[in-house]
Amino acid sequence: MTDDAYAPLLLIIEDNDEDYETTVRILRKVSTQFLIQRCVHGDDALDFLYGREKYQSLAPRRPSVILLDLNLPATDGREILREIKNNASLKTIPVVVLSTSSNPIDIDTSYSHGANSYIVKPVDLPSFSHAMQCFDEYWFHIVVLSSRDRG
Repeated sequence: MTDDAYAPLLLIIEDNDEDYETTVRILRKVSTQFLIQRCVHGDDALDFLYGREKYQSLAPRRPSVILLDLNLPATDGREILREIKNNASLKTIPVVVLSTSSNPIDIDTSYSHGANSYIVKPVDLPSFSHAMQCFDEYWFHIVVLSSRDRG
């Protein structure tokens, strides 16, 4: 395990407990080199990113990568994506949309608002596991992240 002070942080913005637990379980099987922070809805994610509300007393931690569900209660993933990519201090954080939606409008809108990747959540566990293994390999082993985003 990497020293927590230097470990990359994966922010998962996901309201569905089962989807979150499955994602984390798969990612932990393939890698333990990063920390995971979960936000269950859009407002919680914005509070985390800006160090507001319950996150005020925590030392600010910039995510290395954000895994974002689109369909969230309150402030949805589309608005979170726009907010991140329109903020000078956040816009370089890679955002990977992970959604059940394969609607071309959602995909095109996500990319037009600055998503770095879009993954349609596979419905079967082997395919989902493969997708998360590829996500881990690409974002934490192949890509060189900005020094601001490496933990």
